[in-house]
Amino acid sequence: MTNPVLIVANKNYSSWSLRAWLALAQAGIVFDEVRIPLGMPATKETLLGYSPAGKVPVLIDGKAKMWESLAICEYAAERWGEKRLWPADRAARAHARSVSAEMHTGFAALRAAMPMNCRSRYPGKGRNAAVDRDIARIESLWADCLKRYGGPFLFGAFSIADAMYAPVVSRFLTYDVKLAGALQLYAQAVLELPAMKAWYAAGAAEPEFLADEEPYATTV
Repeated sequence: MTNPVLIVANKNYSSWSLRAWLALAQAGIVFDEVRIPLGMPATKETLLGYSPAGKVPVLIDGKAKMWESLAICEYAAERWGEKRLWPADRAARAHARSVSAEMHTGFAALRAAMPMNCRSRYPGKGRNAAVDRDIARIESLWADCLKRYGGPFLFGAFSIADAMYAPVVSRFLTYDVKLAGALQLYAQAVLELPAMKAWYAAGAAEPEFLADEEPYATTV
């Protein structure tokens, strides 16, 4: 049997790729990886060869194909149920799905003003009233989960919810968003995940510089 294949983009920039990749990798699911750099002449055509949406990530597992991060995570939770990617308790599982969906559909201001960038640091950049509202909501959401389920992750053990918020943790590091107490411990726990460290190391080694993804860079 061949391994499932996950198609991702630049690890330095692609927050949606990170979500699916981290869920699979941290759970110990074996998969092959295809990396398609963004912003290249053949990027769109190459992506369309894998996905009708022309976007990443894409997971191909035999006859099954998914081209959206949360769908990939849901498939992984079903396909590899022993990995416990969602909480076992039904109420906690519903809660985890809700906060994951909120990340999937929300926080547009933060995502626009603070693009993910693993290898750079832009302290204080990207802050405005809308971004601050997004940050406040995320802090409230994290605090509630950590209080209810005891940490170190949002629902106790690592889950899809943590994979969904991992790019936010990365952004808070890049833009020096100050966290306190349990929230800082949570962010550090995500950054210390072996799979997250591997993603960061790969992102740091990438040669591409995409100006559209680097609005605060002063030099190339």
